[in-house]
Amino acid sequence: MANRNAQFLSVIDDKAKALILESIAAHYAITPQEAYTEVTDAEAEHLLDYMVEPQRSAASVLMQRHGMA
Repeated sequence: MANRNAQFLSVIDDKAKALILESIAAHYAITPQEAYTEVTDAEAEHLLDYMVEPQRSAASVLMQRHGMA
């Protein structure tokens, strides 16, 4: 799943990417860079599994728009 997470994060705009990583970082009390490293790791779960609402639903919509849902 890590490749899909990295692929998705690479196709969205920088603002959306930052918001996603900041929301994950806040939830897990880590930095956005640590969040990126975690979600793009070879053993990573699906990106949405790291997220809470309402950011999770917003990211899901973005994934659908990019054909990655």
